[in-house]
Amino acid sequence: MTDVTSDIEAGEAPVGATSAVDDGLVAELVARAQAGGVKLTGEGGLLQQLTKRVLESVLEGELTDHLAR
Repeated sequence: MTDVTSDIEAGEAPVGATSAVDDGLVAELVARAQAGGVKLTGEGGLLQQLTKRVLESVLEGELTDHLAR
């Protein structure tokens, strides 16, 4: 697995830290999906597509990290 370092102790929430998820971007994605007739959930929906892309990106990063060693 890819090593992730943090100054935060396990279980502690960062104070004043920004989220990796931009609420405005999420709202735009939802609005675009709805305008384009894409369902938000279910087979072929926005959630499924986003999950697939995130997992593929993570796995690609893991593989790249593993092969670089």
